[in-house]
Amino acid sequence: RYLEHEYLNKNPRSKIILLRPSMSFLLMQTSDPLTLKSALPDFSTSTHIFLPVNNASEVEVAEAGSHWSLLLVSVIDAVAFHYDSLGNDNERHAHTVCDKLEVLLGLRLRFLHMRDAPQQENGSDCGVFVCMVMKHLLLDRLLTAEAEDKVNMTMRDHFVNANGGRKEILKVAEKFRKEGERRRSRSASPFGKSERSKSPPRIGDD
Repeated sequence: RYLEHEYLNKNPRSKIILLRPSMSFLLMQTSDPLTLKSALPDFSTSTHIFLPVNNASEVEVAEAGSHWSLLLVSVIDAVAFHYDSLGNDNERHAHTVCDKLEVLLGLRLRFLHMRDAPQQENGSDCGVFVCMVMKHLLLDRLLTAEAEDKVNMTMRDHFVNANGGRKEILKVAEKFRKEGERRRSRSASPFGKSERSKSPPRIGDD
């Protein structure tokens, strides 16, 4: 949402879609992707689609799954790039998402598991890696390229600092928190604070 708000909305000519994790998971689990067409963004004019991939298999279990990876589909090149910070841990799940997306796009995609993707050093950094790799590919590769450019999608020489990524995400969240406080203060009543009780209302006898 942050990348959409701050960057994609300021590039109206961009046809890049950042699919929500919940929709990506729904796409992976559905038996007929076409039934989701009305709930998904319009892919007909998109050039690239970013999809976070989770390894959860139980649709009825909240917050299931233990790993996230990133699938970047170049619709105009018919190629799906998979970036997994734990080797090939999510490769099967990414293949499944790719297969379902093919049905929606009406397009055969070549799947490339990017073996040079930055690797995490523990079992808890995958979400940060997805965010930082997505940001790098979007801002430093796709949005800066000219139409005639051939963009290199390798991450061989790109290092992901997970601690730095967490601090960056917290900084963004804090920025929006302060912005929300400023907006609330500007919209406050000109008559000052109410002296009424903050207790919730109770049901009367009548």
